[in-house]
Amino acid sequence: MAVSAEAQNGQEVLDIVRRERVDVVVLDISMPGRNGLETLKELKRHHPGIAVIVLSMHPKDQYAVRVIKAGASGYITKESAPSELVVAIRKACRGEKYIDPEIAEVLANYIEHGGTEDPHTRLSDREYEVLCHIASGKGLTDLSQEMNLSVKTISTYRSRIIEKTGLSSNAEITRYAISRGLT
Repeated sequence: MAVSAEAQNGQEVLDIVRRERVDVVVLDISMPGRNGLETLKELKRHHPGIAVIVLSMHPKDQYAVRVIKAGASGYITKESAPSELVVAIRKACRGEKYIDPEIAEVLANYIEHGGTEDPHTRLSDREYEVLCHIASGKGLTDLSQEMNLSVKTISTYRSRIIEKTGLSSNAEITRYAISRGLT
């Protein structure tokens, strides 16, 4: 096993994969610019043979289903032991999925219930990202700069969040996200 490159953001990941032969990409969900979920989807669209392990600071129940549905070979939190990452990479190299018992339970519940009953599961990946940022206390202007989107676009995402979840204010969005452990 050899580390062939390191990237600072999603665009660099895509550029490296275009230039070099890569078997497995370890991808952070929270990257500047194009986030890890968008990068994952782009990788799977143009390079379906590359295995992707998502490494994240977010709890497993927050992103695990989304990344597995998007084509990831596994999801690991940064709290996991380094040996778990090595096991996940080796399984991904063999074309297998790495699913730890906690993620297996989250996935089983998702399948059993046809998706969870929580309104945030109806959000697109970008809407979900905006919900989490709003819940963490970021204003629309700060959020637009961080996500490299216009304030109007962020406002549109916020409107869709309100429409799909039935929440009516940033305070309600924050309360909702905290109560479900999304922040």
